[in-house]
Amino acid sequence: MDALIASLPILMVVVAMLVFGLPAKIALPIGWLATLIVALGYWGQDTLTAAAWAAGGFLESLSTLAIVFGAILVMNTLKHSGAVAAIQRGFNGINPDRRVQAVIVSYAFGAFIEGAAGFGSPAALAAPLLISLGFPPLCAAIVALLCNSVPVCFGAVGTPTLMAASLTGADVSVLSRYTAIGNSAASFMVVAAMLFLLCRMFGPNRRGRDAVAALPYALFVAATFDVFYLILAFFFGPEFPSLVGAIPTMVLAIVFARKGWLCPKEPWDFERREAWEKSWLSSVPVKADAQVRMNQLLAWLPYLLIALILVAARLNWFGLKGLLTSSACTFRIDHIFGCEAVGWKWNWGWNPGVLPFAFVCMLTFALHRMPWTKVGEVCVDTVRQVRGAAIAIAFGVSMVYLYRNTGVNAALTAKSMVYVMAESLADLFSTTYLAVAPFIGVLGAFMSGSNTVSNMLFAPLQYETAALVKLSPIVVLALQNIGGAAGNMICVNNVVSVCATTGVAGNEGRIIRINLLPCLVYCVIVVLVLGFLA
Repeated sequence: MDALIASLPILMVVVAMLVFGLPAKIALPIGWLATLIVALGYWGQDTLTAAAWAAGGFLESLSTLAIVFGAILVMNTLKHSGAVAAIQRGFNGINPDRRVQAVIVSYAFGAFIEGAAGFGSPAALAAPLLISLGFPPLCAAIVALLCNSVPVCFGAVGTPTLMAASLTGADVSVLSRYTAIGNSAASFMVVAAMLFLLCRMFGPNRRGRDAVAALPYALFVAATFDVFYLILAFFFGPEFPSLVGAIPTMVLAIVFARKGWLCPKEPWDFERREAWEKSWLSSVPVKADAQVRMNQLLAWLPYLLIALILVAARLNWFGLKGLLTSSACTFRIDHIFGCEAVGWKWNWGWNPGVLPFAFVCMLTFALHRMPWTKVGEVCVDTVRQVRGAAIAIAFGVSMVYLYRNTGVNAALTAKSMVYVMAESLADLFSTTYLAVAPFIGVLGAFMSGSNTVSNMLFAPLQYETAALVKLSPIVVLALQNIGGAAGNMICVNNVVSVCATTGVAGNEGRIIRINLLPCLVYCVIVVLVLGFLA
């Protein structure tokens, strides 16, 4: 009975999103309020203690929100300065084969954008780039979403993985390693599935076997990314695998494509535009990015600066790590509302949203000679885009804090709500939980639109349940993390966003159905791989 009552707030969030179609910014505040009512009314937690933990959760969310804001600020800065359009022009003429172009843009470039920004940015940027290269808009949306999976756990400089570790107390370096192993194993399936769908659905002959000729090149790119991805995850933590790993991958992918190495001998293309199905086309005009004269070095410079500053800080070049993690770069609040156990510390100097994202944006305003009107547009657009995510993340983190700490000063039991739920799940899935774990992550991403929010909702629950069923908590947490990444290719928010960006609104259900099978296969692969290791 206690477990059922404890699960009601999460069930309310699920129903609000899946049944009533409410966005996370509305559903999570509802869930937060329900959690507070259960904590006070059923668990009998002391009012002041509950308020302190709720406030601590709101404060803790600021770290993630700073990263989200900074990442989106970078994206908007480059769109308004004309850098994105310049980068698009740079991809023209690399290789005429559409299969090769899809691998470079949706997989390699998409991984880089995910590492830098996350939160739906890769599909929203890679899909328009594919359209500018001559892809049908619906095709661009599908392949961009499908490839936005492997790099997601380390997106926005590691935000989903850092969130999972911070909410569970797990060792973030170990979590990064298991996560990278699982994702890298599934990467080959992702590029193969992307090519198969491309040829089967949009090719002139509608034949999946047309993908075979491009497989050597695609598998080479996936393997190249995996090598850097694994090295960075094993030795440098969650900030670098997607962002930094994608840079040499893109370079090698472009060099091989230009030289024709491992590429198909006969270029493959779509039918002429007049023969395309109506459903493939944009139904509304799509707003173009700013167009200015800008060379490739200047366009890519902000990204290069971001990568360089991150590496310099994390590897402690010039003593940066000591400076940025010092008390001078830290905000701290102790004993919130007089509760000794509740406090908050934010090391803003170490937060990627501040340094390098916000710092590089200020440099870019000058380097790209952006007028103040454009700078104003960037800030307004960023606030508008982040507003919904800010509400969802703030209430989500606060809700998790309440869930984890309801046993403190409670009349019912010293066990928290999340622990009681974990006990129930352990009884229900005692022998099969390893196979269930990634699908919980998929559900979280599908309904919330974010791997970060999926981890926020379910990582503590999965971690506790794993310990109770005597599985490795870190492996189960990695499966949750990976499941959220796989769910990214079908999550409602991302699908709606990319459909709006490409002008194919109305195809959301179709895209989810198409990408659902690769998502499920992805989860099966990681269960087999990490299950073997566990």
